[in-house]
Amino acid sequence: MRPSTFVLSSFLAAAAVGCAPLPTAELEANKDLVRRFTDALNAADWDALDELATEDFTRHSEATAGPQANSREEFIQLQESFLVTFPDQRVTIEKLIAEGDNVALLAKYSGTQTGPMGDYPATGRSFESTFLAFFRIEAGRVAELWVEWDNVAMLTQLGLFPPPPPAGT
Repeated sequence: MRPSTFVLSSFLAAAAVGCAPLPTAELEANKDLVRRFTDALNAADWDALDELATEDFTRHSEATAGPQANSREEFIQLQESFLVTFPDQRVTIEKLIAEGDNVALLAKYSGTQTGPMGDYPATGRSFESTFLAFFRIEAGRVAELWVEWDNVAMLTQLGLFPPPPPAGT
């Protein structure tokens, strides 16, 4: 083989390997990480997140009013605030799809609103709603999360939509 042919074939082989999809074992490991992350949230096991999420973990969501989480600690604080509103909250995974360093999730979120939710007082009602999430994995940990759901469906089940009339009217 001529040197120029060897260099070109080596470059093409390296480029193909760099563009190749992750092996199935790595994709399954990423999906398992998301399962363990979800289990930790369901158990409110914040210590487990030290091993499952990066320190600079970021959570994105258009569905959540208020601040986003820009660190693992801020994410834990956000999760603790959700527990005040929905102490029995539960995420049930329905589907996981992995590609590269990303995992997509389809799941159900359920809970009973026994605490206030922003300006809304506790209703004592339960709900169950489908949501979508997208995880980015970095060095075996969750680095970013995008999560979106249908707020109107949730608020309707809780008896909060349409909004109740102001108190005293």
